[in-house]
Amino acid sequence: MSYLTSARAGVASTGVRTGLGVPGLAHPLVAPDEWAALTRPGTPLHWVVLNIDDGPGAHPDPRCLEAAGRLRNAGVRVLGHLDTAYGARGFGEQISDAHRYLDWYQVDGFLLARCPSDRAALPEVRRTVTTLRTIRDAAHIVLGHGTHPCPGYAENADQLVTFSGTWADYRWSQAAEWSADYPPERFCHFVHGLPRGHMEEALRIARWQGAATICFTDRTDGGGRADTWETMPGYWDEIVSRVGTGVSE
Repeated sequence: MSYLTSARAGVASTGVRTGLGVPGLAHPLVAPDEWAALTRPGTPLHWVVLNIDDGPGAHPDPRCLEAAGRLRNAGVRVLGHLDTAYGARGFGEQISDAHRYLDWYQVDGFLLARCPSDRAALPEVRRTVTTLRTIRDAAHIVLGHGTHPCPGYAENADQLVTFSGTWADYRWSQAAEWSADYPPERFCHFVHGLPRGHMEEALRIARWQGAATICFTDRTDGGGRADTWETMPGYWDEIVSRVGTGVSE
């Protein structure tokens, strides 16, 4: 298969522990059980994104503040969702949203959703990331490209989302050669429409491609009409168990 490349063979045998990144859930009022599940002891979470309304919303939400507080008390990073609109959204709007996230929810960092991946957009993304690190010390920054960007982006964030898409595409995906120069904890993969029976194969792909943060779900986007990440996958407990105990070869 195309993902079994020699450049990544060494990575698969390292001791890096795979963990879960949650790109966003429905509002805690709508999905209280899902938010509660995130704070169960032993859940191998790297971070959870708080997304109220494609951003922080228009005013503070006490239920979201409570949910974020529980996660942070459990030692889980909470990230704010900043939509870059592939470079079409202004710098000022993004930083304004970031300030609201910090003032209202004390987030630990940010996921820049729909982040551009081309070289031309890199200076503006760098400007945004530099400002975010200025207003929030030790901010954890994830760039949500959804594909492999030009290599320069790797120098400007803690993590890059280098795959976001369907299982049908993921099973034949391939890591960019330059990504082999970075450790697995720098990369994230989001896969939707993944049947339970293929979970082990998907975990193996993530390891071979060198992505230490994953989010898999059996939910689909309904042809672009639904958010695949608003609810937990039907096999949440199983994937927590598998990832929490390490991924078998």
